[in-house]
Order: sequence, then C-alpha cells, then structure tokens
Amino acid sequence: MIVRDIKDIAGTENEVSTPTWTSRRVLLKKDGMGFSFHETIIHPGTETHIWYKNHVEAVWCIEGDGEIETVADGKVYKLGPGVVYALNDNDEHYLRGGKEPLRVICVFNPPLTGQEVHDADGVYPLDEAKVA
Repeated sequence: MIVRDIKDIAGTENEVSTPTWTSRRVLLKKDGMGFSFHETIIHPGTETHIWYKNHVEAVWCIEGDGEIETVADGKVYKLGPGVVYALNDNDEHYLRGGKEPLRVICVFNPPLTGQEVHDADGVYPLDEAKVA
C-alpha cells in the first residue's frame, strides 16, 4: 500500500514549478500503478500551451477558476470546482488561469517519471525506460 500526504511533497523534488503552474507529483511511474497522479495549481492570469502527443490526461478541477481552449476548433470551456475534462485525443490546447489559483487533480497515462515540463511544442517527453 502507498500512503502519501501532499504536505510531505511540497518543497521536494516531486514538486515541479514553472512560471504558469506548480505540480505536486503524488504517484509516479516508479510506483508501478500504470498511471501517475498529481495535484497542480495553475497560477492566476497565466496561459500555458499544452499538447500531450505522448500521453492522455484526465483533470478534475477542485477550486479556483480558469479556462481551456482547444486549438483545433477554438472552443473555450470555463473551468471551476466540479468540472472534469479529459484529453483523450491528445488535444492541443491553451490552459489559462483565472482570477483565483486553479487547483486541479490530474491523472496521466502513460505515467510520468516526475520531472517533466512542457517543451517548446507543449509536449511532455515519453519515457521509454522500463521500471523494475
């Protein structure tokens, strides 16, 4: 059994930050669950270009506000507590923070290793290493 407290992740190597978001990586590839699990805070007034070519992601918005805009069709979806969105087609999008920090819970498949940040195309690299 794996039991972790989010408070124990803050300030460690499993908390990754950029100017637009801070992600606490709770479960990672090395945990052998087949997915990774994260708590992420999207900073107010920011915009992040994201295009997970190598991953699918499900996101549950817990608190705060923001929006997501899909590049393919320009649709904009408001985000707030209780909203869930799934990037089931590797959807290229813009994620924008609103007036308040947007706190989300994310699940990735395949799982992340822990230190990923978006490249110039908004992509997380695919880790092809096997986990023992």
